[in-house]
Amino acid sequence: MEPRPKKVVDSKTVMTEMIMPNDTNPMGNLMGGNLLRWMDIACGICAGKHTEAHVVTASVDHVSFEKPIRVGDIVTIEASVTRAFRTSIEVYVEVFAANIKGLNPRRCNHAYFTFVALNEENGTPVPVPAILPLTEIEQQRYESAPRRREVRLILSGRIKPSEATLVKDYLNSF
Repeated sequence: MEPRPKKVVDSKTVMTEMIMPNDTNPMGNLMGGNLLRWMDIACGICAGKHTEAHVVTASVDHVSFEKPIRVGDIVTIEASVTRAFRTSIEVYVEVFAANIKGLNPRRCNHAYFTFVALNEENGTPVPVPAILPLTEIEQQRYESAPRRREVRLILSGRIKPSEATLVKDYLNSF
């Protein structure tokens, strides 16, 4: 039986952290590894809520640290499902920071994480519910997800670049 489709908002996850001295490097900036850990946790919660299953991180797309996050800043991490495939889902995550007073708000980072849903008893992949994109941005992310998936499959060696028809068609459209 196919799981019933779900709306993006049903699993959206928001996580907030205060940057403490033990989270930072000697320059007082949040260490990238700590931020990646928090992003993975927020995305994993989002993926688990959507799939109603245990999930494991399968991949993380390119991550760059666009703006520094300083000790004392408040970080808000927002994760939402963009697309469900057969047993995997893609989750988009954005990282925002501001000071404790809410001043100097800024987007600092974003990325796509991929998770695979697993059967709790034997750890084998299980089918995941489809996603119902309702807003324009949800629809845009939904439609572009198969191209991002092809790139991930190429980079992991699971398909050859010559087999990436969606990416080739997209690049040839320019």
